[in-house]
Parts: sequence; structure tokens; C-alpha cells
Amino acid sequence: SQQIATLERIVGETLVERPGGPRAVSLTEAGALLLRHAEAIVARLDAARADIASLRAGETGTLRVATYQSVGARVLPGVMRRFLADWPGIELGLSEPTTDPELYAAIESGSVDLAFGSPPLPDGPFEALDLMSDPYVLLVPADSPLAQRTSASLDDLGDHVLIGSNACASGLLVENELGVRGYEIDYGFRSDDNGTIQGLVAAGFGVALTPLLAIAPGDDRVKAIRLVPKVPRRVVAVVWHRDRHRSPAARAFIDIARDVA
Repeated sequence: SQQIATLERIVGETLVERPGGPRAVSLTEAGALLLRHAEAIVARLDAARADIASLRAGETGTLRVATYQSVGARVLPGVMRRFLADWPGIELGLSEPTTDPELYAAIESGSVDLAFGSPPLPDGPFEALDLMSDPYVLLVPADSPLAQRTSASLDDLGDHVLIGSNACASGLLVENELGVRGYEIDYGFRSDDNGTIQGLVAAGFGVALTPLLAIAPGDDRVKAIRLVPKVPRRVVAVVWHRDRHRSPAARAFIDIARDVA
């Protein structure tokens, strides 16, 4: 109760009254700082509850895993096949956050136990094991003159519109590297759906700068060629909350993911 009273006093000191009256208040700079700490505390409490539930479940219960499209389509099925055979008492709960901030917020709060992500990791209680690297390529229409080549730079695109995804950690690294080398990135279209990007290229709307793993194989409407100059590969990793207990099932999932990748 003393701690609650202290917190209430601090909160009161961080509010300032606005002209709208006693109820019209806003946070001072100190209040904004306190809010950030409070959000971190709430996230740790949620993670602790998730840990207790995991310990009570033992070799039963649910392992919650977050993933994104390319890994979900190309890597996750093989991991699930082996994991469920070895751990029949564990139910896998899958989610697909649409943005990196959503994914890492889910890890921090404990609403997911493991996640596939792409370093660099943001600030926070995160650890990761690198699984594989994935080169960035240019995806071109099969009937384009570029499809006759094995490699091309952005200077070779001519009138082709460049297509890409919305900003993500690995994509920003590539864009920054190309910018340092004098290549200006100007996307005509952006999408976070791999199928949409591939469909736009197949229909002749442009050329996509994309990780190789994001391309669905067997599509003769498109062709992937090497991007020159070389840029940092996207790293695919499995990420977890470094302060949370990792159950035997979670550790086994990580080992299987490493083998499959």
C-alpha cells in the first residue's frame, strides 16, 4: 500500500493543469518518463504470468509462436512437422504480426513465447539465435529484357518502377547501404504481402527488391536475378524474451528450427 501511495503521489506531481479546468491535464516531461517505466513494468508482469502458466503446464499446454509470411510458408511447416511429432502434448499457437513493433511488443509482454524475426533487434529484453541468411534479389517479369540477365543494379532498371515492402529492420539496412553507394531508393509501390508484390511484378507493373525467401517458387511469370552491388543479407532468427523462463518445449522448438533452417 505504501508503494501504491508513493506511485500515486509521483503521478500527481507529473500532471499539469491546462486551461480547460481541473480535469484537463497533460503529462509533464517527468510524467512521460514515468509512463515509459510503467509500461515496461506492466510488460514484465504479463511475462511473469506467462512463465508461471508455462511452468504449471509442463509438457502440455500451448507454445505461442509469432512468424512472418516468408518463414511461415517456407520454414515453419518443416519445423512444425518435427516438433509436433516429438511433443504431441504441446499445442502450437501461431500468430502473424503485421509489423516489427507489434512482433517485439508481443514478445516483451509474454503474449508469444518465441518469434521469427530479422535482426538488428530493437532496444528491449530480447535475445535471438540466427538461423539462416537470405539474399536480397531483383524479381523481374519473365518477359522483360532484364530476365535475360543473371544480375543487375538499380541503374539498369531504366523505366521499370521499383516495388518494395514497407520499412522493416533488414530492409532499412539494405536501403541505407544502397544510399551510401549512391543509389536512390524510390519505390513506386509498397506492400507487406509477398503475394501482392510477386503479382505486381508478374503483371508487369515493376521490379521488386525483395529477399529470395519471400518469392514463391514455381512461378514462370517472374525471374529472380542477383542484385549488384552486394548488400547485407536478411538474417532470419528466432527471438525470445531474455528474462523469461524457456520451457523444454521452447528450447526444443529452437533446436528444431535451427536444424530445419
